Amino acid sequence: MSSLKELQDLIQDKYGIDPAELDPNASMRDKGFDSLALAEFLFEIEDRLHITLPDPDPEMDTLAQLAALVDQVRAAQPPQQRAA
Repeated sequence: MSSLKELQDLIQDKYGIDPAELDPNASMRDKGFDSLALAEFLFEIEDRLHITLPDPDPEMDTLAQLAALVDQVRAAQPPQQRAA
């Protein structure tokens, strides 16, 4: 299951951006996410989803890429941690 919907909901909660306005394949910079805002958002993802993300690829620029990274991290977790 993709984390995309969760990330869209998190953006709506934290930044007030309607998920309908978020094209998963468009640059997050188009919605005002500079490198500092993106780093802050990554910390928020870790806190809310109880995961630890690796340092993202500097080329990572879309919500779809970020959702794929979250999915990868979740898939690598032991089963007892996935339910958290």
